[in-house]
Amino acid sequence: MGTRFSRRNLLMAAAAASAAASGQAPPRGPKPHVNPSIAPYAGRSVVSLISGDKRYDNVLSALTEIEDQILPVLAGKRSVLIKPNIVDPTCPLGITHPDALRAVLDFVVARFQGPIVIGEGSAYDTWDGFNALGYPQLIQGYSPRDIRLVDFHEEGLYEVLQVSDSDIHIAAVRLAARLFDPTAFIISLAMLKTHNVVIATMTVKNMVMGAPLHAPGENPAWSDKRTFHSGVRVSNFDMLLNAQKQQPFWNLGVIDGFEGMEGDGPTGGTAVPSHVALASTDLIALDRVGLDVMGIDPTTIGYLNYCWQAGLGQYDISQIDVRPGLPSAFPHVYQLHSDIAQELLWMGPAVAWDSNPPLG
Repeated sequence: MGTRFSRRNLLMAAAAASAAASGQAPPRGPKPHVNPSIAPYAGRSVVSLISGDKRYDNVLSALTEIEDQILPVLAGKRSVLIKPNIVDPTCPLGITHPDALRAVLDFVVARFQGPIVIGEGSAYDTWDGFNALGYPQLIQGYSPRDIRLVDFHEEGLYEVLQVSDSDIHIAAVRLAARLFDPTAFIISLAMLKTHNVVIATMTVKNMVMGAPLHAPGENPAWSDKRTFHSGVRVSNFDMLLNAQKQQPFWNLGVIDGFEGMEGDGPTGGTAVPSHVALASTDLIALDRVGLDVMGIDPTTIGYLNYCWQAGLGQYDISQIDVRPGLPSAFPHVYQLHSDIAQELLWMGPAVAWDSNPPLG
């Protein structure tokens, strides 16, 4: 673990040098092992971490490992919503693999008799993603069970969230209404990926960035997703606001880490054969363990630290029970995005861009 953290410290030093060269103050952030939570998450969380040579088996085993956490909640729901990650249909490495989805479906179908929806609001055309992955053919294999695909953009139902735009002005965004259904058991099915704005993306980001709507089709006339791309500082904070609204409806997170993405993710990176799968009913804790798998310093991920500070989940690894256990080390440290120096600047002080004198 020490080797990984020293590598990240080198990256942060590079960011500081870059900031100094541009006349900005160097980034400052929370020190490792310091709990900055202002609304502590009560109790311990459980995360399963399975390693193996088959993607399907890993995902199914990760779910079975925490079945005692899942079933009591699933039993009280009327439907299931599985939210895959389909950021770009032309990038198979960066989207939810059909075998991972099949494993989740098999687990749910064997334990739940109600309808199941696989829903997504892709940054591009959602149906292009469904078709590219063969999802329509996949769900046909479960007939006559009620399983269907839903494009959030095409459905057009939404809840409104007030966030900040790049000028720190209030902006209203539309979030897919299905993600706020208290009668649905909502599952985030994501991968291990590096990112070009917030360093790493897993189950939490899958939910918050899959929720904003845009006009349906390949060339949307409007997109509320763009509001969430307002620089590293605002993006991290807006993701917290989104997570605060959604978190009461989250029931389960699943990470397919059989083949992760490093480098210029979430669409331009390269494959990492990590051969793991993770699952938890606490998405914050789940992503925290995912960072260990990737070898990423957890103090550098803004939106997840904010979620922890706001009490949305457990981020203290000493308060997370990993089943069957957390290895002391992983064989590969993920290479971060080439823009990592800029991504780390969320940790430093905000820069005032105007020259107005202080009010007095």
